[in-house]
Amino acid sequence: MSNSLNSDTVRLEVKDPIWERFFMLAPLVLVGSKEPDGQTDFAPKHMAMPMGWKNYFGFVCTPRHSTYTNIQRTGEFTVTYPRPSQVLFASLAATPRCDEDTKPVLQTFDTLRAKEVDGDFIAEGYIYLECETFKIIDGFGDNSLITGSVKAAHVHKDALRTSDHADEDLISSAPLLAYLHPARFAHIEKTHGFPLPEGMKK
Repeated sequence: MSNSLNSDTVRLEVKDPIWERFFMLAPLVLVGSKEPDGQTDFAPKHMAMPMGWKNYFGFVCTPRHSTYTNIQRTGEFTVTYPRPSQVLFASLAATPRCDEDTKPVLQTFDTLRAKEVDGDFIAEGYIYLECETFKIIDGFGDNSLITGSVKAAHVHKDALRTSDHADEDLISSAPLLAYLHPARFAHIEKTHGFPLPEGMKK
């Protein structure tokens, strides 16, 4: 039986962006791209997720950012999933550029070299993706969707799902970092199995 929306809800004006009127749970990743001078740029992104069940990954960006122009130029990028202890790295990666159009703070990060693309990761993350640009779709207002096919993926041993460890124990021992837009974050270390209906398929 369907009921009407009632006084428990507040209708938002959609002539303006609605996304800061409530909290939403999202991942937080650091996208790596190569600057024209060969230096690596890292940018935090929370509008980021797998693109379907195959090995595609995408995130929202804007053509105004060097992440967009770098990926458009090179055709590749990296993705680091940081741990809760690295939330400061994600914050510093969002530091505005200096007058010389550089972010010197990035030079203080410990990094790891990618194997299949010309890129780097933030060290001590728990998932690393090496991506070749698949499609860039413009036109979401001022924003664009950048997608890539995953050419290589690496998972830290303490975050790898295996038959030897229960999922809840794995997450408890290697907590996940979540971003709560706008401007909050959380450590996820206690979880519960989702009550999937019998016979459900992807």
